Amino acid sequence: MVTLEVRPQLFEALSALRDRVAAARFPLPLVGAPRARANRDELLAQLDDYVVPRLREPEAPLLAVVGGSTGAGKSTLVNSLVGRKVSEAGVLRPTTRTPVLVCHPEDHHWFSGMRVLPRLTRVWLPHQDPGEDLHDVEDLQGAVGREERVLRIETADTLPRGLALLDAPDIDSLVADNRILAAELISAADIWVMVTTAARYADAVPWHLLRTAKEHRATLITVLDRVPHQVVSEVSRQYGALLTKAGLGHVPRFTVPELPESAWGGGLLPATAVAPLRAWLTYQVQDPAAREAAMARTARGVLDSLRSRMPELAGAAAAQYAAALRLTAAVDTAYDSEYARVRHSLESGAVLAGDALKRWRSYPLDCTSGELLDSLTESLAALLLCAVTAADERIDDAWRREPAAEAPELTNRDPTLESAEHRIGMTVRRWRRVLEEYAEEEVRDLDKSAAPDSDAVAALLATTLLGGDRARPAGEELAERIGAHKALRLRDRSAGVLSEYLDRALRTERERRLAPLAALDVQVEPQAELIAALSVLQKER
Repeated sequence: MVTLEVRPQLFEALSALRDRVAAARFPLPLVGAPRARANRDELLAQLDDYVVPRLREPEAPLLAVVGGSTGAGKSTLVNSLVGRKVSEAGVLRPTTRTPVLVCHPEDHHWFSGMRVLPRLTRVWLPHQDPGEDLHDVEDLQGAVGREERVLRIETADTLPRGLALLDAPDIDSLVADNRILAAELISAADIWVMVTTAARYADAVPWHLLRTAKEHRATLITVLDRVPHQVVSEVSRQYGALLTKAGLGHVPRFTVPELPESAWGGGLLPATAVAPLRAWLTYQVQDPAAREAAMARTARGVLDSLRSRMPELAGAAAAQYAAALRLTAAVDTAYDSEYARVRHSLESGAVLAGDALKRWRSYPLDCTSGELLDSLTESLAALLLCAVTAADERIDDAWRREPAAEAPELTNRDPTLESAEHRIGMTVRRWRRVLEEYAEEEVRDLDKSAAPDSDAVAALLATTLLGGDRARPAGEELAERIGAHKALRLRDRSAGVLSEYLDRALRTERERRLAPLAALDVQVEPQAELIAALSVLQKER
C-alpha cells in the first residue's frame, strides 16, 4: 500500500504551528476579529481532527463525511449505502443531533479511541434489528450529559474494510451547536460528500461548503438527491453547469432519483439507486493509487492552504495589537496630561484654596494644627480625584472613536468613582501620616524645653509643600521653630515623599483603567510566531 512518508521534523514543525495557532487570540471586536476566530477554530479542528492523525497513521481507514443542508437526505443516503438503518431519518428537522460513524467491524479500533475527533465522547449501542426504532439512540445526548458532545460508533460488515461513513448534522441547522459540530466533522474528512437536492441545489448553504472544499483542495464529491425522473436530465445539466462555472466541473457527481422510499426519509433506497456512489467509494479504498490520491489531496490541500491562512491570522493578530496600543496610548496620554496639571497646580499653590486657605488665614488663633491638616489633605484628595475624573473623561472620549473599546471587558467598568475616591483618600492619609512621623522625628532631636508641638510642625510643613508662594510665611515660621537647616532638610525630604505618593495615587488609577485591557493579554508576539511557525513548516515540507 502506498502511504505518505512524513519525517519526524515535519511533525515537530506541525506541532509547533498548531500550538501557535491555538495561542492566537482575537478578543477585541475589530472588523476582522470574528472571521479570524472562526478561521483559527477551523484550522485547529483540521489540524487536530485530520492532518496530524492522517500523517501519523496514513494506513487508517478513509473517512467520508456526508454533509449538507436540512432535509437533503443525508441519513437516508448513509443508511442505504450501509444496507440497514444506522442513522435516524425523518421529517422533523434537524433530525441528526448525534453524529453517527459507521465502519467495518475490523476497523472499529481506529475510531473507538481518540485518534480523530478527540473532543467527542464515544458511545456504542448494541446492534439493532432492522426496522427497530432509533429514537432511543438520539436520546444518547441526555444519557451522557447535555453539555457533552458524543459520536456514536456503528459497525456494519456490508461496508468494505478501509472505509468509514459519518452522517453529520445539518450545516444550516437552527441549532448553533449543530452547525459548529457539522463544520468540525467535515474538517476531519478524507472525502467530503456534499448532499443537496433537486429543489435546493442553487441555495447559498451548499455552495458555501463547495467553495470551502475548493479553497482547501479537499477530495470532494457531490450527490444531487431526490431528483424527479421527469426532470433528471435538465436538473443534472443545470447543476453541472453551476459546478463548471465555479471551477468544480471535475468533481465527481452522482444523482439519486426521487423514490417512494425517500419521500418521508423513513426507508432504505434500492441498492441500484446508490450503486454508482457505493462503487466509487469502494474503489477509493481498494485501489492503492486512488486511496493515496484521495488521502494525499485532502491532507496536502490543508497544508498548502496554510500559506494564505497563516498570514491572514498573523495580520488579524497585528491589528489586535495595534488597537491595544491605541487604547493604551489614550490612557497614558490622558493620565500624563493630568499628572502634569496636578504638578502645576501644586507649584501654584492651588491646594491652599477655599476652606484650606480660610483655615490657614485663621491659624493658629481660630484653627488648630489638626484642622489645618484635615483641610489640606481634603483639598489635595479633591485635586487628585478631579484629575482622575478628567482623565477618565478624556479616555472615554478617545475610546468612543475606537471599535476595539466596545469589548465587554472594557465597557463594563468597575470599580466606580466612589471607590476611586476611597483609594485616593487612603493614599493621601498615608502621606499625611508619613509627614507627621517626619515632624515627630525632627522635634524629638530638639531641646525638649524649647521644642515645638509636632502637630504644628506637620501643619506648617504641609502648608509649605502645598501652598506655593502664598505659603511662604509658613516656611519662615517653620524655620523659626526648628531652625533653618532642619526646616530645609525636612522640606526636601517631605517633597520627595509627596511626589512619591502623587505618583502612586495616579499610577493606581491608570493601572485600574488599563487592567481590563491587560487582562485580554493582547501581545505583539503572536504575529511573528505565526509567520515563523509557517516558515519552519514550509522549510520542512
